[in-house]
Amino acid sequence: MSRRRSLRPLGGVLAAMAVSLTGTRVSALALPWFVLVTTDSATRTGLVAFFEVAPYVVVKALTGPLVDRVGPRTVSWTTDLTSATAVAAVPLFHALHLLSFPLLLVLVAVIGGARGPGDLAKEVMVPEAAERAGVRLERATGLSGATERLASTVGPVAGGSLVALLGPLTVLLVNAGCFALGSVIIALALPRRVGEPAEGASSRAGETRAGYWKRFGEGFAFLRTEPLLLTVIVMVGITNLLDAAFTTVLMPVWAKESGNGPTAIGLTGGAMGAAAVAGSLIAAMAAHRLRRRLVFFAGFLLAGAPRFLILASDAPLGAVLAVFAVSGFGAGFLNPVIGAVLIERVPRPMLGRVSALGDSLAWAGIPLGGLIAGAVVSSAGLVPVLLVCGAAYFLTTNLVGLRPEWREMDRRTGRSTAPRHPEESAPRPNTKATT
Repeated sequence: MSRRRSLRPLGGVLAAMAVSLTGTRVSALALPWFVLVTTDSATRTGLVAFFEVAPYVVVKALTGPLVDRVGPRTVSWTTDLTSATAVAAVPLFHALHLLSFPLLLVLVAVIGGARGPGDLAKEVMVPEAAERAGVRLERATGLSGATERLASTVGPVAGGSLVALLGPLTVLLVNAGCFALGSVIIALALPRRVGEPAEGASSRAGETRAGYWKRFGEGFAFLRTEPLLLTVIVMVGITNLLDAAFTTVLMPVWAKESGNGPTAIGLTGGAMGAAAVAGSLIAAMAAHRLRRRLVFFAGFLLAGAPRFLILASDAPLGAVLAVFAVSGFGAGFLNPVIGAVLIERVPRPMLGRVSALGDSLAWAGIPLGGLIAGAVVSSAGLVPVLLVCGAAYFLTTNLVGLRPEWREMDRRTGRSTAPRHPEESAPRPNTKATT
């Protein structure tokens, strides 16, 4: 196989991730802003975020065995197509004067429920594509992280500008187009052998006899033997909850109360995303030479509390952009490091199950983030909530680091290039961090 052909699967997976994640970032701005300006209710804004992320977490947790058995390729393109249809339905029903708030919640739940397995499927395909390309594990996860960060840069900037110019509902049509394009890339651009079920025919037959729930339970059994992974998941779960509150409620309320508007949301997201791309690219090139634990905690120190505190200080927009850029640079190192650790420790035949469980546990608090923030901001005001969340972020990412299992993070297993071993749980689990 030529080098160009061997790089095709990795390029295809990264391209599909880029367009679908860009759409996700656009809708993450457009939907909350649409609800906030039409209802003037932080509580309803948080409720919409809850109805999107709760199905994401639940469905993603339950579809791990399905991804292992059916194959990530099929799951990816079908769920992206479902997301595109549900997103396009929002402006359509609004134009027909049929978009009640309960119907909006239903459509948002479908979007979130389809995104979960779709994101998981793309994550699962990364290690296989990296093997075909002969790319180091840390480099592949770094490229995946850079792709996510690039989407986090383009999405908010484009979304904020388009919302200001054309309105949030028009921007949702762009989001639907991104999901549809991601589906086409996976279905048509990847070689057919990429993204097939991890198990061979005999293994699949054995798992059929074992049953779905037994396979599902095997993922929990594996995680119980990995204290490092469990600690990472708990820590990322808390920070993801705080990030969800920040993104879905605190940022839109700050933009509205400060008079900066949706354009400021796009600018801050763009500054953070651009710096995060730089951090992810550096991680892709040099992560295999760095001490993972040091990089991990330094990244969280920059990425977390400063964002909350700068908004609470009523600083000018230029200072806010500078702090967000520094935070983004730190955040860019997080997912490549976490991804490499997870891939090394999870056998490939169990990748879908363990990744889905890790992602879902790490994301379990996200549905509550916007819901709680919306209710608390309505009663206590924006600044006190920003200060409390910033302090909680700082304490979480520092106190957890005192636990002894973190020493395992710097001990590479040497298994990452073996064909039987997988990709990251997204903290994309999304043991991925959402910063």
